[in-house]
Amino acid sequence: MIGPGTGVRVYLACGATDMRKGISGLAMLAQTVLHQKAASGAVFAFRGKRGDRVKLLYWDGQGFCLYYKVLQQGRFPWPSVSDGTARLTSGQLAMLWEGIDWRRPSWGAPPARVG
Repeated sequence: MIGPGTGVRVYLACGATDMRKGISGLAMLAQTVLHQKAASGAVFAFRGKRGDRVKLLYWDGQGFCLYYKVLQQGRFPWPSVSDGTARLTSGQLAMLWEGIDWRRPSWGAPPARVG
């Protein structure tokens, strides 16, 4: 994914968001619901009601970037509405974007010792 690098702050809007919202509407949600400045350089993630769509809003210093992904199968893992806001690492964001459950990653076997 082209976008923010490692170490970026990531905020998830828990619960469902109206996926008809564009950049202006999502920037307003970042300020009113997540209580963050939309142009702060952080990534703001929003998921649709069905759970198969996610939008990421990001200010790159020149303007807003809006990333939109629809899964063909499955749903994006998401915290419940009662959680309000969740913070993720850039690694967890990468897992989320790929549809991997960032809350419970299943790690493979540790590397074998050589020699």
